[in-house]
Amino acid sequence: MTGQVRTVDGRVAGRRGQATRQKLLDCLSEMLSSSPYRDVKVIDVARKAGTSPATFYQYFPDVEGAVLELAEQMAAEGTGLTGLVDGRSWAGRAGWQTAQELVEGFLEFYRRNDAILRVVDLGAAEGDKRFTKLRNKILNSVNTSLAESVAELQSKGRIDKDVNPAAIAGCVIAMLAAVASHQKGVSSSWGVRQAELKPNLALLVHLGVTGKKPAK
Repeated sequence: MTGQVRTVDGRVAGRRGQATRQKLLDCLSEMLSSSPYRDVKVIDVARKAGTSPATFYQYFPDVEGAVLELAEQMAAEGTGLTGLVDGRSWAGRAGWQTAQELVEGFLEFYRRNDAILRVVDLGAAEGDKRFTKLRNKILNSVNTSLAESVAELQSKGRIDKDVNPAAIAGCVIAMLAAVASHQKGVSSSWGVRQAELKPNLALLVHLGVTGKKPAK
């Protein structure tokens, strides 16, 4: 953990306090993976962390405040998804590899952060601007990078000049996010195995970005 961590009343937390705060966040994250967000109570998080509600309130105003902290951490990690697009080639076999790795990166990020992403999506759907901002932080960075890639292909005459790079990128990223957030449903409801999902999703991504079938 880097930088100063402060308590609710503004005091700088020491090393032990930082460790306690992080343990509370870790326990909350674990509970969110098995319990509905609004069923999680401060006393339950504190008990799981081996501390008291009073200690919880030293670091967070309520459960929602702690959830927002988890979401901030996840959003910061999510901006790293741009590395799956920045400087990558969409030509030939390299383009197919780029599409596959972009899909794998999205699916893995959503699997790893499934619990907190569900809460973020719920808050955003309900109009909470704090959660909407965090969701946009995750998706906008990679969306911007992908739009730049499409614009570069367009400047080289590799895709139609009438294509809107921002629109193409937005549609591709929205598709990736929707599929990634429903991976379990795709497998259980539609009978599609993960091994089948990835290449077919990568095919759609490649078609969406380049307008062409990939060279394999």
